[in-house]
Amino acid sequence: MDLAFTPEEQAFREEVRTWVQANLPKEISHKVHNALRLTRDDMQGWAKILGKKGWLAFGWPKEFGGPGWTAVQKHLFEEECALAGAPRIIPFGPVMVAPVIMAFGNAEQQKRFLPGIASGEVWWSQGYSEPGSGSDLASVKTRAERVGDKYIVNGQKTWTTLGQHGDWMFNLVRTSTEGKPQTGISFLLVDMKSKGVTVRPIKLLDGECEVNEVFFDNVEVPVENLIGEENKGWTYAKHLLSHERTNIADVNRSKRELERLKRIAKTEGVWDDLRFRDQIALLEVDIVALEMLVLRVLSAEKSGKNSLDIAGLLKIKGSEIQQRYAELMMLAAGPFAMPFIEEAMEAGWQGNFPGGVTANAPLASTYFNLRKTTIYGGSNEVQRNIVAQTVLG
Repeated sequence: MDLAFTPEEQAFREEVRTWVQANLPKEISHKVHNALRLTRDDMQGWAKILGKKGWLAFGWPKEFGGPGWTAVQKHLFEEECALAGAPRIIPFGPVMVAPVIMAFGNAEQQKRFLPGIASGEVWWSQGYSEPGSGSDLASVKTRAERVGDKYIVNGQKTWTTLGQHGDWMFNLVRTSTEGKPQTGISFLLVDMKSKGVTVRPIKLLDGECEVNEVFFDNVEVPVENLIGEENKGWTYAKHLLSHERTNIADVNRSKRELERLKRIAKTEGVWDDLRFRDQIALLEVDIVALEMLVLRVLSAEKSGKNSLDIAGLLKIKGSEIQQRYAELMMLAAGPFAMPFIEEAMEAGWQGNFPGGVTANAPLASTYFNLRKTTIYGGSNEVQRNIVAQTVLG
């Protein structure tokens, strides 16, 4: 394994860094560095800026309109964006459903859907989890019954991240009850403006509606929106989840948040506490170890060897690290890491408290929000079983 980047890769990093610094709106990077609320316009605005440059589809091959970057270039791009304070690319379109359409969709579907994803114009949502189907996706009950040249969809999805903004949704639907549960699932693309689709935001403790319930009441979906073959959706879903779990590791965001943790510790006067600094050091060691694991995967791909099947392991470690840095930020701020008053914070006031009030205001919200990371995308308990079976044998 060669950990040194080549001169060409270093030059690529500089190109990305220079472009991002010149094109990332300062008000957006300020929000990201301080964990302030990002609006839809913030997130989609950055996506469109990247789309105009041709970099929103940074992981795509040239044949589908992407830049055709190597695995190392993709990693460097993500790292520079994260460190600059760019919003995380909403993954549902460019990172998750696009590879499925490329691999299993027909030419007409590729021509129809990929351009809108690459430009950032079309916002995609994920329709996987249901009230009774989380980590066990094989038990999905949302039903799609074929009637002529349409499917009639009935059922419910839940925990649909940012679904209130969605234009389209990719769905796992049940098209057969014969045989094993996995063999009766299909992968269907649904226009969220269709009659019978109802999106109901779920208000969280911090006042945000990050997740949603989505109901389907006799929704008509054209048969041409079926990806691949009917009842083969489980295969396509697993292909997509490998992209999701690697994306969830998000080591580059953890590197950025580590620096934020250090800033908060210094502001709050706990940087000189050796025990607290030990905890920061242990976290930093784990982040470096996770980065080495990511680079190991990239090195295997770069050298033409078989890619390491460790998406689940990346997800486990990445999600645990996110929870740990959020907890340490709370501990650093102590009683000043209070649940924030959103309207007051955005107006520049959060109470008459000493210290870094602006930096502390979102800490409780972030801490509680990140409790989800070890559950979504396949709970870590389930992921450990998968790693044990596929990696350890």
